[in-house]
Amino acid sequence: MAAAPVPPVPAPVEPPMSEPARILNTYIAPSKTFTDLRRNASWWAPWILISIFSIVVIFTVGKKIGFEQISRNQIAQSARASEQFDRLTADQQAQRLQFSAKLFGYIGYSTPLVVLLVFLIEATVLWVTFNVGVGAETSFKQAYAILMYAGLPGLIHAILTIVTLFAGVNPEGFDINNPIGTNLAYYLDPETTGKFVRGMASSLDVINIWTIVLIGIGFACTSKVKRSTAIMIVAGWYLLYKLAASGLASLG
Repeated sequence: MAAAPVPPVPAPVEPPMSEPARILNTYIAPSKTFTDLRRNASWWAPWILISIFSIVVIFTVGKKIGFEQISRNQIAQSARASEQFDRLTADQQAQRLQFSAKLFGYIGYSTPLVVLLVFLIEATVLWVTFNVGVGAETSFKQAYAILMYAGLPGLIHAILTIVTLFAGVNPEGFDINNPIGTNLAYYLDPETTGKFVRGMASSLDVINIWTIVLIGIGFACTSKVKRSTAIMIVAGWYLLYKLAASGLASLG
């Protein structure tokens, strides 16, 4: 008598991950987090964390450096802006600094909304690139969630910035765009190094490279695209952006 066929054993189903587990695994096991986005592409948890830490950084900058000093530092970084500023009367300079300080504060404290908009633009570009260019078939909601979770290493940057501010920094030498030494540009002398070189050197940033790798892993986990290919696509867009931004900065 022929033996009865053995029914196939179903593959084990991974239990859904909680938001705290997703956030933790973004740092230690990112593939688990991004694979779980195929089940549920929610992105509110990382956005809340990024928003909170961003506001804390802005608040600390306002207390330890001052928004008016930030405005002075920004003007000093541009020869053209410095020349225009020096031509103003004392009253005009004071009015301009007050306006710039208020504007910086408004923009800084609206960071949660800015994050939503910036990530929307980035997610759109990458979603179109992956789906049209390499047939990734990643949904837009998944792409947006990938960007949010991949932004979590920025929390480490925020913490280091806050610690640096409380440890004590020279207010006149503080650069809000590059506050800590996670990239090569931080260690270059702005007096002897051109803006284009410093702009490109800032691309060699530990946090940004980490984020690029995470985004690549995210698209690879939500599609059939190879991880190496996905990371190269993201890195290519990042390099293109830095080239354009550094070129424009060198004109100022």
